[in-house]
Amino acid sequence: MQYKISRQAASLSPSLTLAIDSKAKQMKAEGMDVVGFGAGEPDFDTPQHIKDAAAAALAAGFTKYTPSSGIPELRQAIADKFKRENGLTYKPSQVIVSCGGKHSCYNVILATCEEGDEVIIPAPYWLSYPEMVKLAGATPVIINTSDKTEFKVTPAQLEAAITPRTRLFILNSPSNPTGSLYTPEEVKTLGDICVAKGVLIMSDEIYEHLVYDGAKHQSVASFSQAHYEHTIVVHGFAKAWSMTGWRLGFLAAPEPIAKAIDAVQSHSTSNPTSFAQKGGVAALTGPQDHLPKWLAEFAKRRAYAHQKFNSIPGITCVNAKGAFYLFPNISGTGLKSAEFCARLLEQEKVAAVPGIAFGADDYIRISYATSLVNIEKGLDRVDKFVRGLVK
Repeated sequence: MQYKISRQAASLSPSLTLAIDSKAKQMKAEGMDVVGFGAGEPDFDTPQHIKDAAAAALAAGFTKYTPSSGIPELRQAIADKFKRENGLTYKPSQVIVSCGGKHSCYNVILATCEEGDEVIIPAPYWLSYPEMVKLAGATPVIINTSDKTEFKVTPAQLEAAITPRTRLFILNSPSNPTGSLYTPEEVKTLGDICVAKGVLIMSDEIYEHLVYDGAKHQSVASFSQAHYEHTIVVHGFAKAWSMTGWRLGFLAAPEPIAKAIDAVQSHSTSNPTSFAQKGGVAALTGPQDHLPKWLAEFAKRRAYAHQKFNSIPGITCVNAKGAFYLFPNISGTGLKSAEFCARLLEQEKVAAVPGIAFGADDYIRISYATSLVNIEKGLDRVDKFVRGLVK
């Protein structure tokens, strides 16, 4: 039988990050000593008080449907977080709890974009952004950046990319895959342009708490009432609380957009997992003493990996200011990213993600959300591999 696949589904590219991670896990299961730099998740366990809250909810029978956009207690805790940490005032009705940060992003795009609209995405980008835009029937407009500007889009680039069809600008700071972080001044300038042009901003701030060297994250929504009205902030519990498998994200938006997203979610997934939401409440209202320890460990790994990459011939690497990724430039090796990563995995049993997945074929992404022992072993293998290429 001939099966018809929708145009939107047929246009999608598979997730290379998940594919690489899956292959590395399969090789490990076959007994191979594989070092995996692919997965974008902390290697630390979820803090115990969060697990305890979810377990208590299960034991108490909190296993039924909840309101589609989350339990009131969690929406209030999220609104309190935005007020406390970001100086942003949201009513709980402006907060939507979703099935992960990825789900929040997709809901925003689906609720605000349609066929004929354009969405501006700086590259390197998180690989799902363009695919989500395509699923909504809109057109991704890519702005290319490089390590020369620390992978940050300039105001001139943004202005040049805006057309009468531009609906949304996606800002991800700190960034996946590069670890770049826009300064507050840079964020405000980009926000000013969007406000002046009437363009909405989807500000993906899921790595907000993972910043280094005294750098400061500031939400674009915080600069003025106009910035606030043009911004949808997406976030989640995966990174700063190591809750990737819990599938629990959230967003805050102007009331009409939040209402539209609520409608979208009510007809797709409905509510996030009930007892996971109780864990989310504990994450936001309980102790946060895990984070300084995690950051100190991430900073140590980042420093080692950054120095090591820059000692390898044919590779240069700007340092990350946030998240837990480095995005080394491999153009000096003579290989493009897909071949580089395929051969590295085959020959040296090291899994990295090709930069082409993020719109940047001269780079690879490595996650340092793994032990320093693994990083040392894995980067020694990268060094050996590259020295065999670069004579």
